[in-house]
Amino acid sequence: MTARRVHPRRIRTALACVPVAAVSLVMTGLVAPGAAAAPAVVTGTDPALVADLRADLEEYLQARGTAEHVSAAGLTVSLPGGETSVDVSAGTTEFDGSVPVEPDALWQIGSNTKAFTSVLLLQLEADGLLSIDDTVGQWLPQYPQWDDVPIRRLLNMTSGIPTYDDQPAFLTDYAADPLTEFSVERLVDYVVGVPATAGYSYSNTGYVLAEMIVEEATGNSYEDQLSARLLEPLGLEDTYYRPHLYPRWIADRLPAAYYLQTTDPEMSPLSGQDVSRYSVSWARAAGGILSTTADMTRWERALYEGELLPPQQQASLLSLVSTETGEPIEQTSPADPRGFGLGVAQMTDELGTFWFYEGATFGFRALHAYFPDSGLIIAVNLNSRPDDDRIGALTTSVYGTLAEHGLVPPVAGG
Repeated sequence: MTARRVHPRRIRTALACVPVAAVSLVMTGLVAPGAAAAPAVVTGTDPALVADLRADLEEYLQARGTAEHVSAAGLTVSLPGGETSVDVSAGTTEFDGSVPVEPDALWQIGSNTKAFTSVLLLQLEADGLLSIDDTVGQWLPQYPQWDDVPIRRLLNMTSGIPTYDDQPAFLTDYAADPLTEFSVERLVDYVVGVPATAGYSYSNTGYVLAEMIVEEATGNSYEDQLSARLLEPLGLEDTYYRPHLYPRWIADRLPAAYYLQTTDPEMSPLSGQDVSRYSVSWARAAGGILSTTADMTRWERALYEGELLPPQQQASLLSLVSTETGEPIEQTSPADPRGFGLGVAQMTDELGTFWFYEGATFGFRALHAYFPDSGLIIAVNLNSRPDDDRIGALTTSVYGTLAEHGLVPPVAGG
């Protein structure tokens, strides 16, 4: 199918300016030659809808392939009602390549991992093993400078604890040996003694400390708790977590992934490289999970529709602070459009008020959006990490396609 012309109303700013609330340590170009050469691969039931969703991905690769050095896109749409989904992929497994990316490809989902970590802690609270109002000092007395910080504030980014991935020492160490294994203690040590932050301040360190608390409270590894409590009960057979390197039978399902950011000079040795097989130990419980887009939508539906937690803990999960002020808010609004819960985020814009998260690692971007009014879930993944990220515009285009098919309300003013 020939890619459709991009309608001006289809490419919007609704999600285009979403900050990468991601593990990152967090203009039109020509298509990557390989991305144009191979046909998109799709599975689904409605041929017209599938073709149009495929065209959304192809248009993005056509417009952004060179600018973002992106060759592969994956998409799952879980339609209102949750009983029907469409899986679509486009492009190739490497830039300037010829092997089509498959709909069941694996992707690093980055900080989408944080919701898994938060749910683990909230389940432990429901089981009486801890309270999310317990302090770091109660569980990790080896860090006296954070004695009074509640677990809740580790999870909603108001802890005041800096993020290790902003530290030049960490970035230098990672770039020097991206196959090294970073222990939780080593990651936290990068910010011991660093001045505290104020208000809302995104911190992966908080989620590494949360991983340590899970293990202290249960006597088991984070990996084992994740599998036993979440992955196995939900049947997420294409979702994986390893604290370091993934075995080849898993890693080979990933497309190549490219680091292009220029904001951290310490990382320049990795610029333009395929970083997909490097260690994810730097991300751990803050962003180390691999998944398919289909499994992502299954997880998000269980997450937001209350299948994982009792009502009290579900309310805590979805309790928000403003990303502008760090103060509690009931929900986002046009005046205060972005809020952060316990590993989840909410936005209000022309698509309405909805839950979302964009996660990123050094070479992948993974965004989901859940629309509570309709029950629609969109999960989209790309295989590069550029300075200029337009994944939000792609997600908005997908929403517009669904609206054109009468599956969701039209975009306001569209």
